[in-house]
Amino acid sequence: MAHLPASTAAGRLARGVRGEPAGAAGPAHPGLGRRHHRPDRRGGGRAAARRGGRPDAGGRVALSVAGRTARRRRPPGWTVLGVCTALVVAGPLVALPLSFVIGGEAFGQIARTLLPQALGRSVLLGVGVAAGTLVIGGGLAVLVSFYDFPGRRWLDWALVLPLAMPGYVLVFVLVGQFGYADPLQSSLFGTGLQLPGLRGPAGAIGVLTAVLYPYVYVLGRSAFLGQSRQSMEAARNLGCSYGRAVRTVALPLARPALAAGAALAVMEALADFGAVSLLGYQAMTDAIYRVWYGAFDQAAALQLATVLVGLALIMVVAERLLRGRARFHQALSRGDAVVPRRLHGWRAAGATAVPCLLLALVFAVPVAQLLAWSVESVIADRVGAGLGAAVFNTLLLAAASAVIAVITSTVIVYGQRVRPSRIGAAAARLASVGYAVPGTVIAVAIYVPLVWLDRRLIDGAEALAGASIGLLFTGTILGLVCAYVVRFHAQAYFAMEARMARIHPNLDDAARALGADRARVLAEVHAPLLWPGVLTAALLVMVEVMKELPATALLRPLGGDTLAIMAWEATKDSRFDTAALPALLIVTVSLLPVVILIRLWSRRGPGSAADRVTPG
Repeated sequence: MAHLPASTAAGRLARGVRGEPAGAAGPAHPGLGRRHHRPDRRGGGRAAARRGGRPDAGGRVALSVAGRTARRRRPPGWTVLGVCTALVVAGPLVALPLSFVIGGEAFGQIARTLLPQALGRSVLLGVGVAAGTLVIGGGLAVLVSFYDFPGRRWLDWALVLPLAMPGYVLVFVLVGQFGYADPLQSSLFGTGLQLPGLRGPAGAIGVLTAVLYPYVYVLGRSAFLGQSRQSMEAARNLGCSYGRAVRTVALPLARPALAAGAALAVMEALADFGAVSLLGYQAMTDAIYRVWYGAFDQAAALQLATVLVGLALIMVVAERLLRGRARFHQALSRGDAVVPRRLHGWRAAGATAVPCLLLALVFAVPVAQLLAWSVESVIADRVGAGLGAAVFNTLLLAAASAVIAVITSTVIVYGQRVRPSRIGAAAARLASVGYAVPGTVIAVAIYVPLVWLDRRLIDGAEALAGASIGLLFTGTILGLVCAYVVRFHAQAYFAMEARMARIHPNLDDAARALGADRARVLAEVHAPLLWPGVLTAALLVMVEVMKELPATALLRPLGGDTLAIMAWEATKDSRFDTAALPALLIVTVSLLPVVILIRLWSRRGPGSAADRVTPG
C-alpha cells in the first residue's frame, strides 16, 4: 500500500490501520511526498529498514543485500526483448566488416580496376551535391526567413515539394523531354543545336541537387527562425548593413543545421541508384549492382558496399572535425525572433521569380508531363500489362514492412521505457543506422544471413521430417520485407519514440500499483495513446518502401515487380508512356509525408515574429 501525506484524513486513516504513529510518515514538503511515497517496487520495507523501523504489514519483507543486488542486476524481460530485437534488426549490418575476412579473392582485381573510378565518381558526386544543396537550400532558407516579398507565404511551404520527387523519376522525365531524339529540343533549337547532355557528373549532380536541396532548406529555415533578433540588431548598431548582418551573424549561427541538411543530402546522393544508373554515371552504387548481377560475386559486392559506407562516414566525420569546438548556443525568448525585411522593386520581383522558376523546373513541369504521358497511355491502351500486379506487390510489401517495423520499434522503445540502460540505448541506435546505409548495401548485407538461415531451415526440415522445403527468405517476398525493415526501421523507431515520450510515467505507476503486468500496461494504457504515432510510423515506412528502388532491384523475386521497378525498367527501354503512370503514382504517394510536414508548419501561431515585417 502506498504512503499518503500526513495532512489528509486518508493518510491518517491508513497509518492507523498499519499501526504507525500519527506523524511518522508525512513529509514536510508536498513535492517530496510524491517522490518518497511511491510504491516500493524493489522490495518491501527498504526505506523503513534504513530508518531502523519495521517493514509495513502489507506483506513487504526486507530483502537481504545479496537478494537486492541480484534483483538489481537482473533486467526485466521487456528490456532484454527490446535489446534482442534491436540486435536482430541491426544484425545484417555486421556482415559488412566481416566481408573482408570471409570474402573471396576477386576484390583485389576489382580494387585495381573498378574501385578507383567508382570511388572517385562517388566522392565527386557527394562534394557536388553538398555544395549545390548548401547554395540552393541555404539561399532559399535565407530568402524566406529574412526577407518579405510577394508570394513568400506560399513559397515558404511550396519549396518543400521537390522532396516528393524521387531522383530517378525526375531523370526519367528529363530524358524523355531532352533526350537525344527529343522532338521538343528539335522544335525549339533545330537539329543543328544540341543542349548539353544529362549524362556525366554535371547531370547527376544537378538532378540530385534539385531533389535534395529541401533537406538543407527545411533545417536551415528552422534554424533561422529560431535565432534572436538581438544579435542582428547588435550587428546593425555596429554599422553593418542588413545583408552583411545576415552573412556574418545569422549564417554562422545556422552552420550546424545547414551542415546537418547537407550531410543528409550527401548520404541520400551516395545511396542513390536509380538516377545515376539511368544517367550512366557509374558511381559506387552502380558498381555494386554490376558486380552483383554482372560478375555474380556476392563477396566482392559486399566489400564494395563496406567501402561505400566508410565513404559516407568519412564525409560526416570530416564535417564534425571542421566544426571543431565551436559552439552555437543562443538564448531566445518568446516574440524575439528575427523580423523579415520587406523588399521592393526589382529585388522583390527577382525574389519571387527565382524560387518559382526552380519549382516549375523541378516539380510542376515534371508532374504535368507525367500526367500528360499517363493520359496518352491510357487513351492509346498502352498501359503496362503488369501495372495491376505492380500496384498489388507494392502495397503488399509496403503494408507488411510497415507492420513489422512498427512492432519491432514498439518493443525496442518499450524496453527502454521499462528500464533505460546504455546497452539498450546503444542497441536502439544501432538498429536505426540502416537509414543511413544505401539500399544496395542493405540488399548485399542481408543476403548473407538470409542464405545462412535458409540453409539451416532446409537442413533442419530434412533431419526432423525428411521433407525438402524450398528457400523461404532468399529470393522471396519475405527476404525483401526483411531488407525493408532493416532499411527503414529508423522512421518507425523515431516516430514511436517521440510518441512514447509524451506518455507520463505516472500512468505506468498507477497501472502497476493496480496489479497490471508490463504487457497489460502496454496493451491497455499505452496502445490507445500510441495510435497517432503508430499511424505516422506506418505511413512513413510505407511511403519509403514504395519509393525504394535499389534493394528491390537486387532482391525481388521473379514476378515481384513494384511500381519503382516498372518505371525504372520502362525508362531504360525508352518506353516513357509505359513508365509515366507508375512514376506518377509514386510521386503522388510521396506527397503524403510532405503534406504532413506542411501541416505541422501551418500550426505556427499567428502573430509570431516571422509573420511581422519591417519596412525596407
